[in-house]
Amino acid sequence: MKDYVVGIDLGGTKSALALLDKDNQIVARARIATEANEGPDNIIGRLVEVIEGFKADLPEDARLAAVGVCAPGPLDHEQGIMLSPTNMPRFHNTPLQRILEERLGVPARLEHDAKAAALGELHAGAGQGYNSLVYIVIGTGVGAAIIINGQLYRGEKNFAGEIGHATLDRYGELCHCGSRGCFETFMSGPSLSKRYAKLKNTESEISGAEITELAHQGDEAALQVITDAGEALGVMVATTAMMLDIEHYIVGGSVAKAGDLLVDSARATFPKYSFKSFSSRLSLVASQLGEDAAILGSAYLARQALISAS
Repeated sequence: MKDYVVGIDLGGTKSALALLDKDNQIVARARIATEANEGPDNIIGRLVEVIEGFKADLPEDARLAAVGVCAPGPLDHEQGIMLSPTNMPRFHNTPLQRILEERLGVPARLEHDAKAAALGELHAGAGQGYNSLVYIVIGTGVGAAIIINGQLYRGEKNFAGEIGHATLDRYGELCHCGSRGCFETFMSGPSLSKRYAKLKNTESEISGAEITELAHQGDEAALQVITDAGEALGVMVATTAMMLDIEHYIVGGSVAKAGDLLVDSARATFPKYSFKSFSSRLSLVASQLGEDAAILGSAYLARQALISAS
């Protein structure tokens, strides 16, 4: 019997699923709106519906063996519980792993989205060949995952990597987490929209994707917003590097689609906020896997769950 697994990237606005074969190749995909305001029952039901559709199309000599899902933090990966995701308040204390196992009848694993993406890049993307790296995801929110000597570094309570809510400007804008001037207020998609609207002196906000497109077209306000986000990213990388002595950084998520406009601004910022001898060794690259990083990392965890269950 051939064991297939499903990787799920549960996001604040959209969720992506993929079915992977025994060789860890994606053979089917689906994308659905999360509709987080409707609560966990709504999205879990629709995730299960998609997965049942995947199962129905499996070859006769194959089975769905396990599921891996990643979600915004904070969460308890050992118990499989979403604790208090700042962008998904109705998912407070949701035992997502247990619910999926009960509904699907297979082992499941829950992991922080940035950590799952880091595992995806480590094993199949821009992290191949490195033992240690930091993966930074910039989208609806901002988070990071730390891998040291091939293993995820979680911290004492599994909160390591919540760098999006570290403070860059203590007098800055109020963040939805309750603090002020968080990195997320400079870099996330919603923050880019607010900053662009402010520069244009309008109450009408456009998406981070539209701002990126305008920046590539030479729009001055969009370029300023992306440059500022890149500088904030540069401060984040330089500060993290000084603390951890890790040289390789990968940036992913929807905002990272700004590409060189974002990354070049970040690279130019390194020397201003770290030792020059250190900044010269820093490597910052865009995700190689893009949106598939979290899915492939979740599928990797599903395989681990299968091994543990055998």
